[in-house]
Formats: sequence, C-alpha cells, structure tokens
Amino acid sequence: MHILDGYLKPEVWATFDLISVPAAGYLSTKMKRADHDSRIPLLGVMGAFVFAAQMINFPIGFGTTGHLLGSTLLAVTLGPAAAALVLAVILGIQALVFQDGGLLAWGANTFNMAFCGVAAGYLPYYLVGHGRLRSISVFGGGVLSVMTGASLALLMLKISGSPVTPAVFGGSAVVFLITGLLEGAITVTVFEAIERLNPSLVETNKHNLRVTKRLFLGLSIALALVGISFASPLPDMLQKAIETMGIPGRQTHLVQSPLAGYELPDITNLYLRKAVAGLIGIGLVYAACLLLSRSVRPRRQGAL
Repeated sequence: MHILDGYLKPEVWATFDLISVPAAGYLSTKMKRADHDSRIPLLGVMGAFVFAAQMINFPIGFGTTGHLLGSTLLAVTLGPAAAALVLAVILGIQALVFQDGGLLAWGANTFNMAFCGVAAGYLPYYLVGHGRLRSISVFGGGVLSVMTGASLALLMLKISGSPVTPAVFGGSAVVFLITGLLEGAITVTVFEAIERLNPSLVETNKHNLRVTKRLFLGLSIALALVGISFASPLPDMLQKAIETMGIPGRQTHLVQSPLAGYELPDITNLYLRKAVAGLIGIGLVYAACLLLSRSVRPRRQGAL
C-alpha cells in the first residue's frame, strides 16, 4: 500500500512531508513526558515482526495480493503514539533501503498508514475494547485501518491527477475490504497470543515480557526464512489499482539501493537473495526501533 515517488504532485508530497515530520516529533515529545510506559521495551521486536509480516504478500483474488499492515496490532500492543512512530520508522527503512515506497512520498505514506491508519485502527479498541467486545473491537480496527489508509492513498493519487474514477474506486474498495477482513483476523490472532503470554503487559512481570520479546523476534526470523517461500509475486492492492488506472511506469527512485525489491544481489539462489535481505531488514528495523525506544523513554523510567 506504499505510494512510490513519481505518482504524487510535488505540492502534495511536500505538504504531507511538512505535516508528518513535526507530527512525529510531537509524538516523540509526548511519549517522553509520560510517567511510565512498560510497553516501550517491545518497540524493537514488534517493529521487526510487522516489517517481516509486511514482506509476505498473500493472494486475495482479482489478480492482487495483500499483506499485514500492522497499524492496529501495534496500536493495541504499544499504544497509538508508539505505534505511529514505529510504523514511520518501518516506512522510512522500506523506502530508503528496499525502494518500497518513495523517499519523497514518505510523509504521505506515513500520514496514511502510521497516523491515520493507527488512529482508525485504535478507535474501536479505545471505545469498546473491554470484556466480550475486546476481540471484536480489535478485528474492527484492523478492517478500518486498511480501509482508511488505502482510501487516503487513492485520494492523494486523484488529487495528483490520476484517473481515479468511481468504477476504479468501487472495484478497489472491494479489494480493500477483503484485505481489511484478513488484517482483522490476523490482528486478533496475534493480539490474543500476546495477551496469553503477557496479559497485562506490565514491566513488573519481566519473565513474561522476555518471553514475548523472544517469541516475536523468533517469529520475525521465521517469516524471513520460511514465509518468503510462500509470498505471492502478484501486485498488492494499491499497485493493482494503479495498473487499472493505466498509469504504470511513473515511479522514480532518488537513490539506488543494493537491496531493492527485498533481494540481495550477487547471490545466485533466489531464496537466499530474499532470505538474507529479509534478515538484514529485520536487523535494521529492530536496531532503529531500539534506538527509538531509548530516545522516547519517559524521563522517570529506569534503564531498559
């Protein structure tokens, strides 16, 4: 669901860069002012897990694929502010290192998925995420996060002059909904697993916190080593919409990365090219989110 450079008008991507950069700074400051947040140690492993999961595209019909967006999962496990920052970091690494999304379009993608996607995904959980409605609210948040982020992406393309007709939007909405339903189901499954491991996500329960961290780091590595074998080569829902509009070939890249397309060159075996690139990406995201967790650590909180 990443918008590549070349599809948005300069005034569009520049506007959202100017919005997203200070917004990220504000969220960082807000987290620093918190008295206590025991979920901060999970930023690294949850960021690595979502990055790894986003690499695995699964077919959803209509010649397109979907993948876990992770906005709701991060929001309900880390809190909305931390979730938005982690996704912003992931989007930056994807654009810079893997040429997935545009560097100039980073602000637009961050606004769609990290800010609005997280807000939409967290809203049902915030309103009714208690008792018997807990799983339903997480599922609904997953659906809403995908629909929100994808619809905003199409709106930005339309503002930039792409022919987003009612027929294109209607057809894309069906694909967005299917992807959202799968997002909701995956999010509920992972969230309930986290709750079983660490029901309160409190720092005093250090054993459960360590188990949670090790599990999701292990799952991230497993996705890179095993999941990529099952990833579909078909385009994702936004790329398919762009093809439907008949505007392929506009993408540009400010820098050329050796890991473009999530593949490491100079390795003959395709599986190894992708697996090694995935492991490098997991390491980069984990390290970046670990630095983020240290930089936003509340002033009253002890060392992690």
